[in-house]
Amino acid sequence: MPRIYNRIYDKIQARLGELQGMKSYLAQKAINSKLYYLDNYATYDYKFYDKIVCNKFRAILGGNVRIMCTGSAPIAVDVLNFLKVCFCCPILEGYGQTESTAASCVTMPNDATAGHVGGPITCVKVRLRDIPEMGYTSSDLPHPRGEICF
Repeated sequence: MPRIYNRIYDKIQARLGELQGMKSYLAQKAINSKLYYLDNYATYDYKFYDKIVCNKFRAILGGNVRIMCTGSAPIAVDVLNFLKVCFCCPILEGYGQTESTAASCVTMPNDATAGHVGGPITCVKVRLRDIPEMGYTSSDLPHPRGEICF
């Protein structure tokens, strides 16, 4: 749940705020470098910073984090990217309905772009149905509107 990830994010930010001197500089340099590589090269790893800085973040969750998932509500892009670089792993965003037993759309592990829920999983068919009485049509430009049917 995004609420849990937000709490983890807040705790890490609080710890980073307490750092001083060289430790503060190194932690900020590590995070900024890793965010740059995430944006430009879609990679979560940077061996030097992972060994010196990020292993302390990973230890918060046990040290062996390989993949994380979120759903049930949107999560802020900056929080998501920050946690991806801190824990050196992809965080998959999912979307679905209770009726479809949750995840109908999920981001791919190698997709480093945050802010979307990815495409439908292989066993799901998605359709956008027009609702003329509400003025929603799939031909609305620039963003089609309507009822999402799974």
